[in-house]
Amino acid sequence: INGRLFSSADTIREARRMILTFGTAWVYRLKSSGKIVSNCHKLPEKMFDRNILTVGEIVTEWKSLLLSLWEQNPELKILFTVSPIRHWKDGAHGNQLSKATLLLAIDALQKEFPEHTAYFPAYEIMMDELRDYRFYADDMLHPSPAAIEYIWERFTGSMLSPDSLSIIKEWKDIQKAINHKPFQPESEAYKRFISQTLLKMERLNEKFPYFDMTNEVEMIKKKF
Repeated sequence: INGRLFSSADTIREARRMILTFGTAWVYRLKSSGKIVSNCHKLPEKMFDRNILTVGEIVTEWKSLLLSLWEQNPELKILFTVSPIRHWKDGAHGNQLSKATLLLAIDALQKEFPEHTAYFPAYEIMMDELRDYRFYADDMLHPSPAAIEYIWERFTGSMLSPDSLSIIKEWKDIQKAINHKPFQPESEAYKRFISQTLLKMERLNEKFPYFDMTNEVEMIKKKF
């Protein structure tokens, strides 16, 4: 566990981009202390008060956290998003109040730190562009695969560099090859297919040496 924690800390210190997705402004407070907690132990509801945070509370908390992050890593850029998933247990109105609170808090943080923050409108795309039923899962709360793909394409098209887009395009083809299940795994044709896939991976790694494919290379070599 300690190894993983140190690894995460090192990653944050070395990262150049971080995406933060806000989901809900509703929180649980432990009655005995007033502290905001996660009821991960499924304790009785009577032990908690449930309320919605104010814009000011969210901004104050996150301003302190962001300043701490930038002390460790001054080059870190933050991209905020608001989750498009509806929290229907709060009711339609409660969900909207929550999302509006998050949007206002993010807007305030962006104004406070304009050089270090940006915003991607995943929530707005879902609400304003993807209104048809086919863009929702059966529960009518979560985005469908079609909606996820649409939002992903909007994200990559506006946020990623040409090099990153090139990696994604080439990697999709390689990933399909890795996941391919042949009818005749012992055939010469399949062995050629594996060799061609490894060659594609080598070429991709030559173009983008920072793109680590070590695990995938080992995985596909085992298919020989």
